[in-house]
Amino acid sequence: MASIPPEPILRLADPRLDGVPAPAALVAQWDALHASAASLGKLAQIAQETAAPPFDRLVETALPWQLTLAAQGMDDIAAMLAPGLAALGTLTARGQETAAPALALWREFHAARAGVLAALHAPVTA
Repeated sequence: MASIPPEPILRLADPRLDGVPAPAALVAQWDALHASAASLGKLAQIAQETAAPPFDRLVETALPWQLTLAAQGMDDIAAMLAPGLAALGTLTARGQETAAPALALWREFHAARAGVLAALHAPVTA
């Protein structure tokens, strides 16, 4: 466990902390990521998720450093999904099988999403 709270570390590492991401913007980005993930799920030939985690409720109660970490994590997810979906689109256009690589990307999405949710669930200490 870190002995320093994350606020001073994030200020040095991320100039966006002065403008903490708005919860509404994060929810919109979350929804866009899940729309991409839904198309990824179809390529992976897996069933559609019944319900995504309650992200909007988490961001409403999050601290500024948690919002910053969530924004960074979602930027990373978007950076991973965009080229992965483009590559899968190329495979589809060539008539090649997409299930295995799409499933691998789906698992990466799930792990990264869990990281974002963990940052928002982090215990808050004063």
